[in-house]
Amino acid sequence: MDREEKKKEAAVLHEELMKARGIILAGFQGITVAQDFELRKKVAGAGAKYKVVKNSLIERAAQGTGVEPVAGNLAGMTSLALTETDPVALAKALTEYAKINPLLTFKSGVVEGRVVSLKDINALATLPSKEELFSKVLFMINSPAQRVASTLAGVARNLAFIIQQAVKEKKFQEAPGS
Repeated sequence: MDREEKKKEAAVLHEELMKARGIILAGFQGITVAQDFELRKKVAGAGAKYKVVKNSLIERAAQGTGVEPVAGNLAGMTSLALTETDPVALAKALTEYAKINPLLTFKSGVVEGRVVSLKDINALATLPSKEELFSKVLFMINSPAQRVASTLAGVARNLAFIIQQAVKEKKFQEAPGS
């Protein structure tokens, strides 16, 4: 690959890093082709991309991005998993795969512009999915509204019952001149 092709490749990777909401750098030494294929399938299923990239290319492409702090001190073979949508889904897919195949080792990551450690990646993987969080938030928002509505309905029901009892017991008098 000549110098111009390397610059183009670095520019393309730089754009991907700029758009990414979640980036996880990992080591993959010893993984077979079949295992790599399975990993790529899992990552794609999470709506993310997975690629093997030279450390020098990551370092060059990371300049001016949130990945820059972790890109400078990479060693060994490095793979890059990134997502523009859901960092939690990516972390879940990778940690699930790493449990089955311990040859995949996490180096570092960046989520929403913040550098995360291995512990943070594992914590991220245990979070509920975005859809689950949305449904919980909507339930919490909706719950007080349901209570208010049922309380108001109860007050109206009680008032109607009291008026009905008063009518039965002829507690109301006719207004003069009616």
